[in-house]
This record gives sequence, structure tokens and C-alpha cells, in this order.
Amino acid sequence: MLRPPPTVPAAVLRASIVDRLFARADDERPLFTHQDHAHAAEHTLTWAEFAARVRVVAGGLRRIAEPGERVAILTGQELAYPLAFFGALAAGLVAVPLMAPSNRAQAERLTGILTDSGARVWLTSPAAAARLPAHEPVVVVDELTGPGADPVPVAPESPAYLQYTSGSTREPAGAVIPHRAIVAACWQGSRAYAVDEGTTCAGWIPFFHDMGLIQLLCLPVFAGARSVFMAPAEFVRRPGRWLRQLATYPAVFTAAPNFAYDLAADADTGDDLDLSDVRVALNGSEPVRPRTIERFQEVFGPRGFRREAHRPSYGLAEATVYVASAGPEGPRGAVFDRDALAQGQAVETVEGQELVSVGRPVGQRVRIVRDGRARPDGAVGEIWVHGPNVAAGYWGRGDSAAFGATLDGLGGWLRTGDLGVVHRGDLYVTGRLKDLVVIDGRNFHPQDIEAAAGEAHPAVRRDRVAAFGVSDELGEGAVVVAELVRDADPDVTEVTRAVLRAVSREHGLTLRAVRLVPSGALPRTSSGKVARSAAKARYGGARG
Repeated sequence: MLRPPPTVPAAVLRASIVDRLFARADDERPLFTHQDHAHAAEHTLTWAEFAARVRVVAGGLRRIAEPGERVAILTGQELAYPLAFFGALAAGLVAVPLMAPSNRAQAERLTGILTDSGARVWLTSPAAAARLPAHEPVVVVDELTGPGADPVPVAPESPAYLQYTSGSTREPAGAVIPHRAIVAACWQGSRAYAVDEGTTCAGWIPFFHDMGLIQLLCLPVFAGARSVFMAPAEFVRRPGRWLRQLATYPAVFTAAPNFAYDLAADADTGDDLDLSDVRVALNGSEPVRPRTIERFQEVFGPRGFRREAHRPSYGLAEATVYVASAGPEGPRGAVFDRDALAQGQAVETVEGQELVSVGRPVGQRVRIVRDGRARPDGAVGEIWVHGPNVAAGYWGRGDSAAFGATLDGLGGWLRTGDLGVVHRGDLYVTGRLKDLVVIDGRNFHPQDIEAAAGEAHPAVRRDRVAAFGVSDELGEGAVVVAELVRDADPDVTEVTRAVLRAVSREHGLTLRAVRLVPSGALPRTSSGKVARSAAKARYGGARG
């Protein structure tokens, strides 16, 4: 059983994140720093400068929109983004964090979200305005002038923003994040990761993503810390930039998905870096691989990175990103019997499936539920969450089954759709309910199949593999689609056989088909993860 976590103090929930900002309106310390690698420059706003400019944005927005209206944020990863976000909140509006589209797929998704949210006013920057379709009104926040405005008082339950999850472009779902959920999540994060006034929140996660929005925008304001950020594309182009960022600033708290730690280790150039002041490196948003943790430590441990700084974590947009995390001891794990785990029971063994714990919750209750009842330690079930950080529901979808569940006489539980188990007091995430592959009565978690396939051959991109179940005239089966390393020219038959052998050896499963595709061919979500359902729609008819 997960031990009872500390509760979020009521006083924390009464003061909004905007209240926190203006409480430091006279502070001359730096608040937001944008590392603009494209122009070899850094741009910084102090607390006082930022608060003053937020007042101007709020004043401009109050002249064209009424409190409660939705406003879309469509800038790049630049100082205009936090200015637009906090300006919208200070004006009593409901922010819709998005991004200026850079390709057709992003434009299609953006259209769906704008329609669903009903965002009439768009906020942008001079650099991003040219990428937007024709619309009125479009407000360039950097260019607003005129008298500022005091923040509009808001109730804790009032919607602050809509967090759109990275799903289908046809059916976007916007989690309604109230003001109390922002400060609750920030309180939880500040406790879990020891974030305070001396902390530098550093990274590159996009602001439209729940992890980037909280870690790089909201948490620094809540805790009185500093944020230093770059654009995601600048990290992907040169992963070493992230490492140099971490080595440059003091008392760093950073966050990234698992693939980023692989990418950083693989792209290491041997630079003389000192990573000893990286206090916490959150690893979340996708399954955390044991090999990733060890590989990152092998490469960067000699340069001061402490293993206990690596913090596997679990969260989701509907819980305002935070649910659970490893503690000061760093990553822990266990090896489970694969067959027992697939059938719903965690049994430790010497050889089997190694999983990384995502630790324990702070400021919320977490239960493992199956058939409507909380399950004991060792039993696999759906992860349910209850706390002030939980969203109020999905925008325009009052009947969503994900919210408002009742357990042990207590209402308001969030059904995450994730499968998990509690073992030795720690939470382990084992898969997704909707993605579970069932073949001849046996359960297989797709991420386990993907991990085996990703390590099967050097020509396969480890973080670009999709596994899913199919059902046709041949019965139930499983298909793997894997991207090949860019510019690789391997023997396709050899790679296919290597994947088939690896999955059979690791999981006792004979794949129906293996499809090898060029680098970049697998569909991805807006946060960069492989979109299994879209991959299945595109490649589900694959044979051999």
C-alpha cells in the first residue's frame, strides 16, 4: 500500500499562480531567460519587468475579451509565451496553450483544437504571426501598449487553461485545469523535487505540453525560482546544448522524456562539463527504461552527474502533470515474472521483466483498482488518482467516464487509463488499458514488445517502435513497426529476423508481422511520442 502522502494546505489553493507572480512584482532577480541559439543570444526578463508587461497584456486583453473567454496561445518557444499565458490568466481569461504550426499535420490538429475550444482571440508574437492562418482578432503580445490592469480576481475552481492531450486530430480533448489545480501541482512538484528560490528550472520541453508548462513556466513562479529555456528543435538538433545548459546554471531542476536521455548519451561529444549541480533530472512522460538510466550514468557520471539526481516520474495532463516520483534516493526497480505480470500479478524473480519504479505520490491519493475495487499490493489494475491537482473534466464533455469515479465512498477519482501495481511501497506503471495486446488469453504490454524490438538490431531506432494487436481471419496477433536509423542501409531480412527472435526470446510471442519503415515515418503525438493508435491505422494491415 502506498503510504498516505502529505496533503496540499488549503491556504495554498486560495492564492492563484497570478497572485504568486504579483507578490514578487518588485523583485529584480531574473525570472525567465530564453536561450536563442539561432541568434546566439540570451533574452532575460526580471520578475519586475515581467509583472509590469503582464499588466499591459492583461489590460489589452480586457479591452477585447470578457472574463471566461478562451484565448489561444500561438507563439514559439520564446518570452512571448509566458507573457501571453500569464497575461491571459491575469485578465480572467481561459488560456489554450498551443503552438504556431510548422507543418500540415500540426495545422490540421490546430484547426480541430481551435474549433473544440471556441478560442476567439489568438495571442502570438512577431516571429510566429506569419505562420498563422487568416483570423481576427490576432494579438501580438510583444507589441501591446497602453495602461496596465490589475489581475481579475478568480475563484479556485474557475478554469485557468485547457490542456489538450496529444491524441487524435479529429477528436481533441481539452482537460479543464482550474486555478486550484495549478497551484496544487506546483506545491506537489516543489515538495517532490525540492524546488525553491535558489533553483534554476532548466530545459526545452515545449510550453504547450503539460510538463513544459508546469516545469518551465508555472513552477518557477510558484516557488520564486528562475526559468531558463530553449526551443525543443534546438535540443533535437544538438542535444549537447541541453547538457551545457545544465552545466552553466546553479541548482538545476530539469525534466525530459526518456528518449531525450538516450539522445543526449548517444550524441555526447566528450565536452568538459560539470554536472554536479544538477539537483534533479525528472524522467517522465513515457516509459522509463532501465538501460537508459544506466547508459546516461555511464556517460555523464564521470562529469559529476549523481545517479540519485535521476528521478523517474509519472503524471498525465488530467492530473496537471504530477502524480508520483522517485525520492532523494534516486531510481529504484525490480525484476518481475513476465507471465505473472501479464496475468495481473507482480511476482519478483531473478530473471524476467525489469521495470523502473515511478516512486510515490505527494499531495494526492493513488490507488490500484480492478473491477471497481481497490486492489492490494502486488495486484495489477488501473491507476486511480484523487487530489486537488485533478482537472475538472474535459471541455464540453460533461459525461466523461475518466472523471468523477467513486471508490470506497469517496467521489472525484480520476481514472487514468494506465495500468500499474504497487510493490514494496512503490508505484510501477505497466501499460495502458486501451493498448493492451491480448493473444490467446495472454496479455502483453506493447511497451515491453517495443523495448525488445528496439534493442534487437543496431539499425532499429530504439525510441521509434510501435507494437499493437490485430484481429482478422487469422485470429489474434501482434505487429511491430520500427523505424530504421537515418542513412542506414541494412539487410532488411536480417533486421526482421533479429526483431522476431528478440520478441520471441523475451516474451514467448511470435509476431504476426514486422514492418521496417524509414526514419520519421511513424506518426507521433504533439509531444513527440510514437502514436500507437495512428500507427495501427496506418500499418495495421501489414503482412510479413
